[in-house]
Amino acid sequence: MSNQNITASGIMMRFLVALIIVFAVYNPHGWSYYHWIAQAMLEETTGGLPLLIFAGVVLLISFTIYIRATLRSLGMFGLILASVFFATLVWLLIDSGLGSVTNAAIMQDILLFILAAVLGTGMCWSHIRRRLTGQSDVDDVD
Repeated sequence: MSNQNITASGIMMRFLVALIIVFAVYNPHGWSYYHWIAQAMLEETTGGLPLLIFAGVVLLISFTIYIRATLRSLGMFGLILASVFFATLVWLLIDSGLGSVTNAAIMQDILLFILAAVLGTGMCWSHIRRRLTGQSDVDDVD
């Protein structure tokens, strides 16, 4: 069996890719695939249509990989637990004065961050569980 240990940098890389994917699809700052489509529809141009569709397919594939891996490693109950964990962590930070939700853009950023954190956790969970318990998933067997 190959070396399938996960490192802190591996966890961070998976989380950063999740952040990039989530914020590329939509963010409240105007630089996202959603805003790109909205602008193209307003201008009613088809000049950049192939690039727009290609980027959409790449984002769809990326999201599909992350969502499927998250559902397979965490399951529905684990997905709910991870979501609640990150949501209550943010709530704790806001309640303790370390964060603020004074405007909608900040709240949207927080929710997108939670989504990326859940997806990043899902991408790493099988590795983390194997390291904590020594148990392998059926998919891990050669």
